Amino acid sequence: MPGVAVQLQISSESMLKVYDGRALAVEARAEDGRIVRFPANILRPFVLKDGVRGRFWLEFDSEHRYVGIRRL
Repeated sequence: MPGVAVQLQISSESMLKVYDGRALAVEARAEDGRIVRFPANILRPFVLKDGVRGRFWLEFDSEHRYVGIRRL
């Protein structure tokens, strides 16, 4: 399945915007240089007290629609 690897470092303050409904999307540079934009709410399972930090694999279908995310 097509996908991209991204390294994320999002503070807990920024993630509060997701919970408050003020942030709907995240934009990040993939490791291959592409800019990807995806729904911010998919990060909720990965939020810790200091926010979201780590390397993730975003999976897309052949029409570039979101399928899933996992921590690498």
